[in-house]
Amino acid sequence: MDGFKKRLSDSVQLRLSVTLSLAILIVAVVAGVFAFVSAFDEAHEMQDDTLRQVAVLVDRQHMTPRYPVGNKVDDDNEESRVIVQYLADGSKALGNDDATLPLPFPTTLADGLSTLNVAGEDFRVLVKTTTQGERIVVAQETGIRDKEARESAWRSLLPFLILFPVLLLVVGDLVRKLFRPIATLSTEIDQRDEQALHPIDEHHLPTEVRPFVVAINRLLERVAQSMDAQRRFVADAAHELRSPMTALSLQAERLAATDMPAPARERLLPLSLGIDRSRKLIDQLLTLATAQSDSHRAQSAVCVHEIYRRVLEDLLPLAERKHLDIGVESIEDVQVIINETDLVILVKNLVDNAIRYTPEGGRIDLSVERVQGLVMLQVKDSGPGISLLEQTRVFDPFYRSLGTDEAGSGLGLSIVKAIADRTGARVQMGYTDEINKNGLCVSVWLSAGKQ
Repeated sequence: MDGFKKRLSDSVQLRLSVTLSLAILIVAVVAGVFAFVSAFDEAHEMQDDTLRQVAVLVDRQHMTPRYPVGNKVDDDNEESRVIVQYLADGSKALGNDDATLPLPFPTTLADGLSTLNVAGEDFRVLVKTTTQGERIVVAQETGIRDKEARESAWRSLLPFLILFPVLLLVVGDLVRKLFRPIATLSTEIDQRDEQALHPIDEHHLPTEVRPFVVAINRLLERVAQSMDAQRRFVADAAHELRSPMTALSLQAERLAATDMPAPARERLLPLSLGIDRSRKLIDQLLTLATAQSDSHRAQSAVCVHEIYRRVLEDLLPLAERKHLDIGVESIEDVQVIINETDLVILVKNLVDNAIRYTPEGGRIDLSVERVQGLVMLQVKDSGPGISLLEQTRVFDPFYRSLGTDEAGSGLGLSIVKAIADRTGARVQMGYTDEINKNGLCVSVWLSAGKQ
C-alpha cells in the first residue's frame, strides 16, 4: 500500500488515471442507481397499465368471470397470474388464502388502484365499474410484480456493467497515449551521446510540455557554450605551451651536443625525456580538443591498408626498439567513409597504445574485414589486456590502468573515443586470448565505402 501511495505521489500519469477512474466510478454508480430506480418504477407502471387493459377488455367483451372447479387450471403460472372477479363475490369467499377463488376482497373498495393485504398476501388491486354497472376486481400479487420489476431494473444496468470496465480500459489507454510524447522525449534525451547538445525539436510536443523543453534547450545551449569554452581554453593553452616546449627541446639538444662532465650528462637525460613527454602531452591535448570539437570535417572513401601503412611507417621505430612483431594480417583492402585525418589519428593512437603496453618481444596484429555491411578494424596485442571493470574507464581523459609502469598521458583512448563518437563509429574492447584473459583486442566499426 505504501508503494502504491509513493507511485501515486510521484506519477502524474497514475494520478490522472486514478482520478478519472474514480470520477467514472462515481458517475456510473449515480447513473446506475438512477437507472435502476427509474426502471423499477417504469416496470410497476407498465404492470398497472396491464391491470387497466385487462379490466377494459373484460368490460368491452362483456365477460363473465367464472371460477374453476377445484381451482386447478392447466398451464397455470402463478408468477404471471392475474385474478379477475366480481367485487361482490368477495363476501362469498370460502378460503383464507390465495389458492381458492374468489378472494375475500372488501366490498367497500373504491374504484381505482390500491395495494392491500388479502388472505395473507399483498395484492395490487384495480377496481372498475363496468358499463353494465357491475364492479370488477383485477388483481396481481405484489411479490410477483416486485420480482419482475427488479429483474427488469437489473437488466437495465447491464450496459453500465459492460461499459464501465471498457471505459476504464479506454481511459487508461488514452492517458498512456497522451503521455507517450513525454516518454518518447525522455528516451530520446537518455539515448543521446554526451557530446550531442543540439536543441530538442519541440514543435511536435503538447503545449503544456513545450515550455519545459524550451528550458532544456536553453540549458543545453549554455552547457554547449561552457564545453566549447573549456575546449578552447585547453587548445589555446596547449598551443601557447607548444612554442616554449619546442624551445626547451632545442636548448636541450644543443646542450647535449656540448662537452660536459658525465654526471651532468646523466642529469640531462631525464630532463630531455621529461621535455619529450611534455611535448607529446601538449600534442595530445590539442588532438583531443580538435577531436571533441563539433566542426564538420569532409568525409570520403579511405583505403584502410593505406592508413595502416602510414601509421606503421611513423611508429615502426618504437616497435623495433622493443623488438615487437607488428604487421597487417588481412590481405584484402577495404574502403571506409570517414575523414582521412580522423582515421589516421584513431589508428595511430590505438597502435601507439598497443606498442606501449605490449612487453618486449610481443606481437601486434592489425586487420580489417567486412561484417554485415560494416567494416571492422581490429588492433590486437599480446600485452596484459584490460579487465572488464576498467574497460569503461580507460576512455576517460588521463585515466591509466592500475599496476602499469609504462609512461603515458592517458589521452590516447580518449582521443579514439572522441573521434568515434563524432563520426558515428563504435568502439569495442575485448581480450586477444579470451580463454587465458590476456592481450587487448580493440575493434572499431565504421561505415563501408563502395568497392
